[in-house]
Amino acid sequence: MRHYGIEEWVDFARGLMAEAEEAAMQGHLLTGCPECQGMAKFCSKFSGLCREMADHTVPEWVIRNALAICPVRKPKAPRRALRLPMELIYDSMLAPAPAGLRSTWHRGWQALYRNGDCSVDVRVEPEMHSLRAAVIGQISNHAVPKNCMEGLLVYVKQGRLVVAETRSNAFGEFQMEYEQRGRLQLCVDLENGSRRLHIPLRRLIADSAVSLDRAELPVLDEGPGPRAD
Repeated sequence: MRHYGIEEWVDFARGLMAEAEEAAMQGHLLTGCPECQGMAKFCSKFSGLCREMADHTVPEWVIRNALAICPVRKPKAPRRALRLPMELIYDSMLAPAPAGLRSTWHRGWQALYRNGDCSVDVRVEPEMHSLRAAVIGQISNHAVPKNCMEGLLVYVKQGRLVVAETRSNAFGEFQMEYEQRGRLQLCVDLENGSRRLHIPLRRLIADSAVSLDRAELPVLDEGPGPRAD
């Protein structure tokens, strides 16, 4: 025996069903199904109540009071995000080698960027014998450590093309995998996208040795202050 859902009983009460389907539902009610009979009765009463309410005009004072309780807020028009300059605090590729070592092999790259009170700690780990890599990081407010950094949109893009995206967790942490390309940037949207952090990502090729493209080293954002993206 087939039972019908509430959507179908709502259409049945409003007379919107096709004749064949309406006849089938009416026949189902005649079988004495208590579940469907209760649902059909409720939908019929509710539909009748809505029709009665439509015949009455709501007084203006009631509308004003309702709007005062739940004011209608027009959504703000989207605006272009301001690109914030990032200061490079630490770069693992620029760190001096330990005493006694002439050179070291860097499997990944780690850096710390800062803008005002906001810090972004980021690490790129390439896959061996592959162009794919993983970026792991954390967004924090070093002035107010308890400030919530959860749910921030974090993404990797090349020009206008977004190649990977995620959102930060309750601790401001994020992780993504992507295919390495030229001129990739890690972006973090702050304040609902009104401000944006841009961090250039190093391109690392993990093979028998690490090959680093010097033309794509991280650089500071242009300009002494925020500028439009």
